[in-house]
Amino acid sequence: MTQENSEIGTQTEDRVRTLLKRRKGFEEKRMFGGLGFLLHSNMCCGVHKGRLILRLGIEVAEEALRKKHVKPFDITGRPMRGWVMIECRLIGGDENLKEWVLLAVDFCRSLPPK
Repeated sequence: MTQENSEIGTQTEDRVRTLLKRRKGFEEKRMFGGLGFLLHSNMCCGVHKGRLILRLGIEVAEEALRKKHVKPFDITGRPMRGWVMIECRLIGGDENLKEWVLLAVDFCRSLPPK
């Protein structure tokens, strides 16, 4: 990962934190070599090596994968269904980030708390 990607990843972590920090049940956890954002102990989204990772559920993720910069979430060689990742540098402004994060929040709200 380049220095630029590392800095953009850190900035994205801060931007996501700002969006989620006032939500009830929000927590952060260092995991999988990155930072995960959980809602009611369910993994919601995260930042890993300069990429935003989003848990969207299978249907929304399949729709999202039709977009140019969205890729399957795969850091192990086995893509995870229902998850996607986007290079942080390609997300754009705060409104774009908010739209993506809220999709993940909506999915996580459909899950039972752990």
